[in-house]
Amino acid sequence: MWIASAAAHAQINTEQVLRIGQNALYFEDYVLSIQYFNQVIKAKPYLAEPYFFRSVAKIDLEDFQGAEEDASACIERNPFIVDAYQVRAVARQNQKKFALAIEDYDKGMELNPDNRSYIFNKGICQMELKQYAAADSSLNIARRLDPKNDRVFLAKAQIDLARKDTAQALAHIDSSLAISKNSEMAYGMRADIHIRHKATYPQAVADLDSLIKFQPRNAGNFINRAYLKYEIDDYMGAMADYDYAIGLEPNNMTAIYDRAQLSAEVGEDKKAIADFSKVLSLDPSNFLALYNRAQLYMRTHQYRRAVGDYDRILRKYPRFESGYMARAEAKRLAGDLKGSERDNEIAIGIFKQKGIKVSTYDPVKNEVRMAEKKIRQEQKDAQAKMDQPETEDDIIKKFNSILTVKNADSFKPEYANSSRGHIQNSNFDIDPEPMFYLSYYSYVNKLNGKTNYMKEVTEANDSHMLPMLLLLTNDNVKIDSTEINKRFASIEYYNGMLSTSRPRSIDYLARALDYMMVKNPEAALADVERAIKSSPKFVLAYFLRADAHYMQYQFEQKGGAGADAATPAGKNESQAAAMLHRREAGSQLDEVIADLKQVLSLSPKNVYALYNMGNAYMLEGKYTEAISCYTQAIDSKPDFGEAFYNRGLVYMRLGNRPSGMSDLSKAGELGILPSYTVLKRMQ
Repeated sequence: MWIASAAAHAQINTEQVLRIGQNALYFEDYVLSIQYFNQVIKAKPYLAEPYFFRSVAKIDLEDFQGAEEDASACIERNPFIVDAYQVRAVARQNQKKFALAIEDYDKGMELNPDNRSYIFNKGICQMELKQYAAADSSLNIARRLDPKNDRVFLAKAQIDLARKDTAQALAHIDSSLAISKNSEMAYGMRADIHIRHKATYPQAVADLDSLIKFQPRNAGNFINRAYLKYEIDDYMGAMADYDYAIGLEPNNMTAIYDRAQLSAEVGEDKKAIADFSKVLSLDPSNFLALYNRAQLYMRTHQYRRAVGDYDRILRKYPRFESGYMARAEAKRLAGDLKGSERDNEIAIGIFKQKGIKVSTYDPVKNEVRMAEKKIRQEQKDAQAKMDQPETEDDIIKKFNSILTVKNADSFKPEYANSSRGHIQNSNFDIDPEPMFYLSYYSYVNKLNGKTNYMKEVTEANDSHMLPMLLLLTNDNVKIDSTEINKRFASIEYYNGMLSTSRPRSIDYLARALDYMMVKNPEAALADVERAIKSSPKFVLAYFLRADAHYMQYQFEQKGGAGADAATPAGKNESQAAAMLHRREAGSQLDEVIADLKQVLSLSPKNVYALYNMGNAYMLEGKYTEAISCYTQAIDSKPDFGEAFYNRGLVYMRLGNRPSGMSDLSKAGELGILPSYTVLKRMQ
């Protein structure tokens, strides 16, 4: 038995439990993986590896203090696990313990001189400590070791900016872009430098053009570019950017207010009034929007509305003599002559009290001064915060927001974590919709509210022989610790029942489902084999066996189930890239296809078996077979959005643009939202 009760932890197969924990870590089930590592630590607290892997899981959960403690425990037990120093250094770096992080990077370099990320991360820590000469030296070494690391030049540019050497910073950014033309951070840094000098606004616009290609849904990029276009008299371009930014974020007050000002300047008064009204609906205390709208109401002969706005202005600034004069004029034009006369009398009284003939009091300037003072204070507070020890969240945000233009790249510590279930690349990967599998857990369909119907699943639920409602899903559901414990308890229940009662195929299937949900496909396969032996026409058993073989395939491709998984370094190939580009697949895929064919022989109209088979063929690079499977699935289920989406991607892969665009459009219509991203990029 692979897992024991709390009273017999020493009897568990620690090697197997550790491996299953690594599998869960690969699938980003961090809570589940930690529970497995906890079991191994409780049974054999002298082992170093479970502490190491638990520290990796805690890093991904952003529990940096816990990760540091576990990495230290690992090092105490085995000081030669080199990756533990890297994990602890990353954890310390995220806690602003830069000096301690440097010690770990130095130790890591002693044990593994070939790891190029150590010296780079050390340079970043030195830069944080304002040890610019030392940081520059470390980054020079990093450049020699890894001449294609564009981030080295960006880090050096940061040092140049700290030294007020803008020219050298630009040179280093250019060197970074010569290595990688897809560096969002480089374009953002260079745009920020150009924004500081009006003479180079056109260059800033060009850099924002490049940045927007990589961040097409970042409204801030369009707002910044609109400001620059306005400054170089490209009013139409500025208006288009404001329109697009507001389309992305309909309640972005900065974009709405700026568009209102531009609309007023070019004579689009109706549009300007609508935008100022929107700003006021979001922030009723925005004096500047109120004042501007009042003036526009006067310009468009909406005098009673102008009076209403001046009423609010004068309640805030009761000594604003020019405001009374403006309201007097609005009342006169609206036909309220007595009211107009009273406002003029109030204005004259204020003039006499102040002893002036011409008004010098301008609440607009007052509001602007207050806003500028607030900005200066925020900048001062931000600088003070930078000089203080940062919180666990601050370090993540710091290099993401070092410039005016936000960008996704940053000088986060480099950590080759091959146990994670996703890898971020500067070049986008197109993610196919995943396989469907049997589970007790699923998310509610986000758009169309449909459930995934399979006759055999309904029959199993109607039999009431399973402990929970069986579902068919392709969601990557992360179950919490409470549900994890339920699955462990369910396994223990079936262990006892199957050892004392006459086994039924449905009971083996139920325990196999539990094993699958705690990432133990080997145990699941053993139970499914028993179920099939007992009931050779058991459709759900063949479907679940295909699921288990596919999970094994994923482990094999990632190295998650083998001996190599003990090191968090290795091949970083995402599942997306695999599904579109890999031509070779292991024997597990052949097993998946064989089981799905068996499902179809017993249940010929099973569209999910056809779809999954299409995904398996896609993995093998057999694109025409994949298209055939998706087409058959769509013929039986015309609203099968996932099949349209994946078939569209395969068509694109084969160069059939019209069919691909058609399928992606249909998939978007059916609620597969990534379709629109792919369509936009392809166009």
